[in-house]
Amino acid sequence: MTQEMPSPASWYFEDFAVGQVFRTQSRTITETDLVTFAGWSWDTNPVHTDAVQAAEGRFGHPIAHGVLGLSVAMGLASRLGVFEACSIALLGIDGWRFEAPVMIGDSVSCAIHITGARATSSGDAGILERDFVLSNQTGVVVQRGSIGLMVSCRPA
Repeated sequence: MTQEMPSPASWYFEDFAVGQVFRTQSRTITETDLVTFAGWSWDTNPVHTDAVQAAEGRFGHPIAHGVLGLSVAMGLASRLGVFEACSIALLGIDGWRFEAPVMIGDSVSCAIHITGARATSSGDAGILERDFVLSNQTGVVVQRGSIGLMVSCRPA
């Protein structure tokens, strides 16, 4: 089921349920994104930064850094607003797969599936298991994986 978004501040652990699916807006990946990411990450691999060399490679032109795609997926999830007010801590990224390249000009969006929800032993927080599926404008899945999140319970 796709969940309609109430105001971000109203989401707490109790509002999430296994089976919920949140769909983000799209974001277009630009050449500036690749250049900026290469600059601050120091990952200047020619497959991302050298149009001439990349033209001779497997994909025919530069592709986005894999971790850039992951970062965009996290940012898209943030823009939903449902995780922002209640987030306590990111718990880990599991089984993240880079299934297809992200190209300059691709518009990517993310579906976030709630696959697990359990209260912590303290009872003041919960753990959400979330499967992320990042797809391009043609529906091709480019990345996927699981990202656990600790969230606040509703105040008493």
